[in-house]
Amino acid sequence: MEHQHHITLPEGSIEKQTTTLNLGPTHPATHGVFQNILELDGERIVSSEQTVGYIHRAFEKLAERRPLYQITPITDRLNYCSSPINNMGWHITCEKLMQIQTPKRVDYLRVIIMELARISDHLICNSIVGVDSGAYSGFLYVMQYRELIYEIYEEICGSRLTTNIGRVGGFERNFNATAFDKLEKFLKEFPAVWKEFENLFKRNRIFMDRLQNTGAISAERALNYGFTGPNLRAAGVDYDVRVHSPYSSYEDFKFTVPVGKTGDNYDRFLVRGEEVWQSLSIIEQAYRKVQTFKGAEAEVYHAEVPEFYLPKKEDVYTKMEALIWHFKIIMGETAIPKGEVYQSVEGGNGELGFYFISDGGRTPYRLHFRRPCFIYYQAYAELTKGAMLSDAIITMSSLNLIAGELDA
Repeated sequence: MEHQHHITLPEGSIEKQTTTLNLGPTHPATHGVFQNILELDGERIVSSEQTVGYIHRAFEKLAERRPLYQITPITDRLNYCSSPINNMGWHITCEKLMQIQTPKRVDYLRVIIMELARISDHLICNSIVGVDSGAYSGFLYVMQYRELIYEIYEEICGSRLTTNIGRVGGFERNFNATAFDKLEKFLKEFPAVWKEFENLFKRNRIFMDRLQNTGAISAERALNYGFTGPNLRAAGVDYDVRVHSPYSSYEDFKFTVPVGKTGDNYDRFLVRGEEVWQSLSIIEQAYRKVQTFKGAEAEVYHAEVPEFYLPKKEDVYTKMEALIWHFKIIMGETAIPKGEVYQSVEGGNGELGFYFISDGGRTPYRLHFRRPCFIYYQAYAELTKGAMLSDAIITMSSLNLIAGELDA
């Protein structure tokens, strides 16, 4: 949809026209349902205005009428490229409010799943940046390993994309041998694949010309907007929630926080690529730690929180008390302690936060999601001003804007 605008210039000058272009809400290059109203001078962007809310689902209001476990599937639908991080961020928030201490083995298993989710998220983002610059092969090559990550999820919780994985205090069941076998296969095969993927792009002259010096933002501007995650680190700020406010025993792991310099599309690509290597290292460390647990300790997969943890199915069928607890938990009839907490995790896109207020009822009095995508998108007009139309597509990809997280 296009409109012609006439710009009045001083007398004697030739009248100049600009064009208004609606990039979205139904456009394959927007990777979601949101609209950019671009004013173009030829192919150069004069100004842009963003419109959000096309898939707004009122998650925060829905959460006020749902017990804790029924909120978990809501978190799936935020950044659906890395659902387990959202799920576990929510459960860790609940545990903070209720002062639940999770066992070390639970923490390490969570770290494995969250870092797999981060790899999946970065893998999708970087391969789509390749697609939007005209290179489709890399995307096809790495997708089979995203599938392998989803197969690991499937062994653990039965789901793949929107996982609903884990419970308050831990997991719904212990990891089976097949899950660990698939994890070992991934750790063995994926590094060579990711190395080859990077070789396709990192020193590719066409790719570099498309990404370098486009969509750049300074560290100061990024901080002013409230950037976090890879997009902030690409601008030169080494803020990572896993380091600055450790959760799930992240303090037990050694890893490097990759930092860029220019804050442009190419640095964002490089930072995410290096974070995949760091995530692989963290997973290997966590898996080694999990293997040190023997005997009864190797069967621990949740904290002792009977008021929020479903009893064993065989007990539900044979014991009245177990049946009562099962009913109370499923129907959300367990009261939550009064309190007010904020808990954040390092999501695939940056700091994913949960602000949870409880008045002592069975559901949250108020729940606010801090969605990093919503914050990035506010800077989109500044990042694309003066750029070419083709640069606007690449910038949207490298920011990793996910409509589900943006609108919530």
